[in-house]
Amino acid sequence: MEPEQQQQESGVGAASEVSSGKPTVCFLGPVSSYTHQATLNTFPPDRFDLVPVETIKDIFDTTQSGGADYGVVPFENSSNGSVVFTLDQFADRAGEYPDLSVCAEIYLDVHHCLLGRASPSPSSPPQPGRGSEFARVRRVYSHPQAFGQCVEFLRRSLRGVETIDVSSTSRAAALAKADASGESAAISSAAAAELLGLDVLARNIEDRADNTTRFFVLRRGPDSHSHPPSASSERELEQVLEERRRTDVDGGDGDVYAQTKSLASFTVPHRSPGALADVLDCFRRARLNLTSINSRPSLVEPFRYVFFVEFEGHLSRDPEGRVRDVLENVAGVAQSSRWLGSWDRMR
Repeated sequence: MEPEQQQQESGVGAASEVSSGKPTVCFLGPVSSYTHQATLNTFPPDRFDLVPVETIKDIFDTTQSGGADYGVVPFENSSNGSVVFTLDQFADRAGEYPDLSVCAEIYLDVHHCLLGRASPSPSSPPQPGRGSEFARVRRVYSHPQAFGQCVEFLRRSLRGVETIDVSSTSRAAALAKADASGESAAISSAAAAELLGLDVLARNIEDRADNTTRFFVLRRGPDSHSHPPSASSERELEQVLEERRRTDVDGGDGDVYAQTKSLASFTVPHRSPGALADVLDCFRRARLNLTSINSRPSLVEPFRYVFFVEFEGHLSRDPEGRVRDVLENVAGVAQSSRWLGSWDRMR
């Protein structure tokens, strides 16, 4: 496939040239990454310019600085848990992202493949536990999350092979492509194999058939002083989100709070007995269901943490004022706290 055709079909490339006037969405690249696939599911390339960046931090930096209107980041996987690189940016220890919040979630069913160069005729018998198609493989590249989702396959079929962490699964595929010896392979997607012309050595190698990754869409708030979002980009985003509400939103049991979610972070006094329980009790008293709790080191002092809570309810669609009240109550008992966004629940 020619590079120009690849760019057209992937929705990438226009934003790096003369501005098309369309809102810009950055994502964890390169092209064909799972984040790119999730981005395409929500942001049609005929209405948005899609721009790959190298790291999750780059997504936060680019969106905060106004280099992109929106950013798409992986947040958690159903098999391997939270993406700690994303949580570290939400912790915002240096205060770099005061204007960013979550405005939507995207779910993507993830089916991993082992990509590489198929051996036409193995020169020696395969090692025990390996098929002939894996005989030459000496190293496997992938993102740490992908390795964590394919533990059984690696143990069963590639025992003893070196595993090397890289920034994304599509970057892993590019590294495998660059090794003409065929000794390098990648855990990546079928889309990456097609894009790069790699052989699929094994399909559906994830530990669970229901393997799913959830992504967040980042935006700058309307009160952003340095780079406020444009009215046209906000209209385009709202139109896309409204289309998703009509077709994809989990309606639940009709409870407006169960149909939406919010994310908040907080810290508590390290040596105050019951401080964490006091914060969590605010949600119980507000009758708001907690759907996940995570933590990351605060890096202020050893073994002190930033906590993240995801809960049902939306700050802007809060008919009983429960979300507003819980955020106020948390601020009253926590050492510090921050609302990190609200969005429609998709599953």
